[in-house]
Amino acid sequence: MFRNQYDNDITVWSPQGRIHQIEYAMEAVKLGAVTLAIKSKDYVVAGAMKRSSGKLMKSQQKIFAVDDHIALSMSGLLADGQQLAKFMRSECIESKWAFDTPLSTQRLVRSVADKSQKCTQQAGKRPYGVGLLVIGVDEQGPHVFQTCPSANFYECEAMAIGARSQSARTYLERNLAEFPGCSLEDLIKHVLNAISSSLSNEQEMTVDNIEVGFIGKNEAFRKLTDPELDRYLSGVETKKPSRNIASDEPMAASEEGTADQ
Repeated sequence: MFRNQYDNDITVWSPQGRIHQIEYAMEAVKLGAVTLAIKSKDYVVAGAMKRSSGKLMKSQQKIFAVDDHIALSMSGLLADGQQLAKFMRSECIESKWAFDTPLSTQRLVRSVADKSQKCTQQAGKRPYGVGLLVIGVDEQGPHVFQTCPSANFYECEAMAIGARSQSARTYLERNLAEFPGCSLEDLIKHVLNAISSSLSNEQEMTVDNIEVGFIGKNEAFRKLTDPELDRYLSGVETKKPSRNIASDEPMAASEEGTADQ
């Protein structure tokens, strides 16, 4: 993919009115492992598929606590996401120190967007190559926000980002009406089912490559432990069923023979 002289710097516009460096950063988000978040009237849950570089390495963490009432999940360049998580923690600490009150989720996400926007306008910098799903609970209730490398942010009822996330979004759209009245257990099952729908034929969900965290109106953020996660995984489809075409053909032929008779 060549853009000639129009993709060499973040401050250069193409004749079509596009900034290609930002578009490349958006593509980095699509290459990351899928992550998603869902909210009900009392809880908000985030789940993520973790990748490992090899059998000798553990999977990298993708869900991070920001404060007792805010957490985030990320897809893309995790090092960029960790820097943004560090910035968000500092903002929450400053709010508690200066105003003796927790920072609202929307205000924190707006601060992240302002920080990201500076990297899209100044020469010598590059956009953050990571997308965030910020979950939180405040006086207005549970929230899910999506942030982009372009510095745009959106409040969502549910959202999935990362590789093969379209299948997960389709699942979320199909079950969207159920989410407001769901219990915590039902939300977690929906999260796992949505991740399962985005798996490739070679992937399987296990306690080693799945991460789930939640926040409630009266509960601080925490992640599911391995025994808890294993209990939930036992009740969902952890691997995409593969179709054996060779074995289906004789069955189809026998059915056609029966129909002809």
